[in-house]
Amino acid sequence: MNTHTRYQVHISRDGQLHIDNEPQVVPDGVDPSQVVVQALHIEAAGSGLPVLVQVRDERSNAYFDMQVMPDGTTQAAGTSPAAPQPTAPEAGRQKGSLFDRLAAAQAAGRAHDFDTAIAAADDILQELTAAQGDTASGTLEAAQFRADLAYLSGEYAFATASWTWLALAWFDRLGPGKRRTQVAAQNAAQAWMHLPPHDAGPLASDLVNMLLEVAALERTATMRAQIAERLGQLNN
Repeated sequence: MNTHTRYQVHISRDGQLHIDNEPQVVPDGVDPSQVVVQALHIEAAGSGLPVLVQVRDERSNAYFDMQVMPDGTTQAAGTSPAAPQPTAPEAGRQKGSLFDRLAAAQAAGRAHDFDTAIAAADDILQELTAAQGDTASGTLEAAQFRADLAYLSGEYAFATASWTWLALAWFDRLGPGKRRTQVAAQNAAQAWMHLPPHDAGPLASDLVNMLLEVAALERTATMRAQIAERLGQLNN
């Protein structure tokens, strides 16, 4: 079974949670393992591939591997995934699971029903921000999906600002040279290139400053030259 990504999870004796050495917010009354699944199944759902998780839980002195599946379930690493089974809706349930809502938003986006997709993505993002914080990995994954929707629906100013912020957020969490940061920076520049002149100028400074902060000068030289060239054209 191919996996999309491998993560190292550490749960300390006092319940502190780290994913790839990054501290995670664990809300009161929530087991750290629930936060792990919530944070990683968004990535699994987005790629359609399981995410391999290597867990060290000091509370029970346990060491084990598991997979977070695209449907939000978990299973032991190395086993074949079970076919998803339909479940009856719960009585009085107002919202589906996080995965169900994400899948519905993705389906709406693929169908170009951006109003529905954006409303659902905003709801998911607000929920994750409240539960985990605005720079938790799960929140950033949801913010990436929202930025993608902005780009696809032609909201290029929102997409530029979102991807600029995401590049800085991933840089702060992961450090220099990470693919997530590079992709976010490239997406921000690409969205900016689509902006009309009256929107492009005000966002250019933040974009260029982000590029200078998250990558070595030589890595963004071409990108910054293209931005400078377009700014020159806009000013003439």
